[in-house]
Parts: sequence; structure tokens; C-alpha cells
Amino acid sequence: MKRVIAMILAGGQGDRLSVLSEERAKPAVVFAGRYRIIDFTLSNCMHSGITSVGVLTQYRPRSLNEHIGIGRPWDLDRAGGGVFILQPYLGLGPSDWYRGTADAVYQNLNFIEESKAELVLVLAGDHVYKMAYDELIEAHRARDAQVTVPVCRVSKAEARRFGTVFADEDQRITAFDEKPPQPRSTLISMGVYLFDRDVLVRSLMADAGRPGSEHDFGRDLLPPLVAEPSGRVFAYPFAGYWRDVGTFEAYYQANMDQLEDLPELDLYEPESRIVTQSTGYPPAKIGPRAQLSRSFVDVGCIVNGRVEHSLLSPGVFVEEGAVVRDSIIFHNTRVESDAVIDRCIIDKEVRVGRGARVGHGDDDSPNTERPDIVNCGITILGKRAQVPPELRIGRNCVIGPGVVATAAADGCVPSGATQRERPQWAGIGG
Repeated sequence: MKRVIAMILAGGQGDRLSVLSEERAKPAVVFAGRYRIIDFTLSNCMHSGITSVGVLTQYRPRSLNEHIGIGRPWDLDRAGGGVFILQPYLGLGPSDWYRGTADAVYQNLNFIEESKAELVLVLAGDHVYKMAYDELIEAHRARDAQVTVPVCRVSKAEARRFGTVFADEDQRITAFDEKPPQPRSTLISMGVYLFDRDVLVRSLMADAGRPGSEHDFGRDLLPPLVAEPSGRVFAYPFAGYWRDVGTFEAYYQANMDQLEDLPELDLYEPESRIVTQSTGYPPAKIGPRAQLSRSFVDVGCIVNGRVEHSLLSPGVFVEEGAVVRDSIIFHNTRVESDAVIDRCIIDKEVRVGRGARVGHGDDDSPNTERPDIVNCGITILGKRAQVPPELRIGRNCVIGPGVVATAAADGCVPSGATQRERPQWAGIGG
């Protein structure tokens, strides 16, 4: 594995996660209470013996950089390898913001060349799954492949979101369509690519000067390699749990999947555990009148109310009489007495006032600002938002980071509303 280097693409803005990714990179979004999405990819590398990892960041990287640090939880704090945060920079040669997934790797070719790796594993930082990359590498070498692409089956409705793959009986890929509007196949690329280093370098250099290229692996690099008569691009079938949580609804459902009695993605399996940074919180505390059912309640939580089918990150406080139902609540949020949270995602350090109702009523009107992504009845509160006491907030609402929610004339925030006005810094904008 010393001859393998992993490059994790972690720089995307991810606006389809609404306010959850407004102030952090998508791979840094909280998942299943204590984890960040990128923990899955980093943990896969750790369990597969890959000890040299580059993380390519760009959009709001601070929380991601702080979370990864020197890579100690994933055994990446080492000499002769380790984890490297790779951000766009200005130098003597031509450089710019990353213009696509392929361009991000292209701008870091010097890092790959200095590593002396024979194989380069290109990974997405916003997918939730467990995979033994060492078995993928073994299959790649056994076939004498130039590129190996892990693939899985999805529904036809989902397939249009991904690159669709056609493979022959030997798993050799014969065609690749990136995000086709009318998919002809339900076999899709998982966004994981294992390249022979020389093939990757050659392809990236050819793509860099190609007019009209979007510099994307699925759209611009793979199709020419598949079309080469001598090309050896193979599929690697994957049958486990895998979710691209880049959309709001997929993110919510993947979290809720963890509350099943026997979830397909087992977070409790010791041999392939998902590793994250230590929180330093004390144990959770459950009060004498608390009621808990089918939920994750992480360290540092204090629960005196009722929590049903929900995931609570470290430090959440649910006061007596409060109800949290079918919801995801991030770190250090406080739900005051008699408040009700129903089908919501609530970011860090939010305060929900006494007697408030969030996710209230039966009106499922889509969000007026982003009906394309906020339309499944879930209300989202951004980081450090505040809900005043007794306020009612409907469904498919978005309350932006730092915003104090305000009622309309009837005393409610109607379903589908968005509120983004936040207090200005002193001396700025009045």
C-alpha cells in the first residue's frame, strides 16, 4: 500500500444541502450524530492500509481542516506519508481555483509525482459507505487494468444523478454516460476511481488543454479512456450500502437508515468501525422523566423530555416537556421545555424557545426559494439560529444561520418560507 496514494475530493460547495453547507464544506457536515461525512472515506483508507492521503479542499475549508487536523484518529499522523490538505494556491506556474474534479487533481500533479505512487485512488469526500480499498486494488492488479471503477445498482429514477456504466461479461466497461437525462442503464459509477499513475497523468494533461472540457472525471476523463481500442477500464461490482448524501433528502434518509434494528451500514462492527475526532464531552445524562425510543443520543447530551426516532449530536439539551421526533439535531443545540421538533434538521448551537413548534402543521408546500431541494416536509434551521418562545414554524421552511425567526401576521412562519436576515455586525450595514 506504500505504492498507493489516495486523493479525496472535498472542495465542493454542495448547495443542495441548503443551509447545512453554507458555512462548511459538504464533507464536513455532521452525520449520524458524532461523525462527519468525510470520516467514512478516511476510515476506509485506514482499514485498507493506505497511509498517504491528499484532501483537496476549496469551499469554506476551515471546519474540515480543523476536523482532520494532522490525521491522528485515522493513523495518518506519520512520517513518510500521512494526510495533506491541498488547497488552491498561486505559484510561478499557471494556477487558479479548481475548475472541476479532474482539474483539482491536475493542479496537484506535483504531489502525486513526489509520492512515487504506482496507483492513484481518487475518492469523493461526500459519500457514506464502507469499502475495502485493498480488495479493489487487488482486483485492479489481477486484471492488469488501467482504470477500475466501483459500480452499484440504483433505481432508474436515481440513475440520472450519476454516471451510468455499461460493462461486458468480463466487467470491461464499454460505455460511460455522465448524468444522462434518460438513463439507459441502472449500473452507476460510485465516484471512486483507481488509476495507474501514468494513465492518470496522461489523461489529466490531455484534458487540461482540451477546448470545452468541464474538467470532470466522469464527463471528460473516463469516456475517452473507455473509447480507446487498447483501453483497459474495468467495473468493480459493489453490493454493500452506499449513499451519495449530496442532496438534502438523501442526507436525511441516510441518517434515518441508521435507526433501523439491523441497519445495512453497521456502525458497530469493530473490524470496520468509522473513526472520528474525539469530542471530549462527558457521558450522556438521561433524566428521571425522559422518554427515549429508537434514537441515537450521543455523549454530552442531557435529555429530560421525549426523543423519538431521532439523532442527537454531542451536547444537545432537551428540557422537560419538550418533544423531538423524526429529527436530526447537531451539537450544543438547546430545546426548551414544551417545545416540539417534528421532521427537522437543526444545525449547531440553535436555541428553540419554550413552547415553540418547529415542523408544525400538515401543509407540505415546497420551499418557495428552493422548491427543487426542500420539498419533502422537512424544515431546516441553520447554525446558531434562534426560535423565540411559542413561535410556530411550518414544514419545508429554511431559517438561515444566525437568524432569529420572526412570525408573520398570524403569529406563524408559514410552510415553505425562507428567512435569511440576520443581525449585522456593529458598524456594518447599520
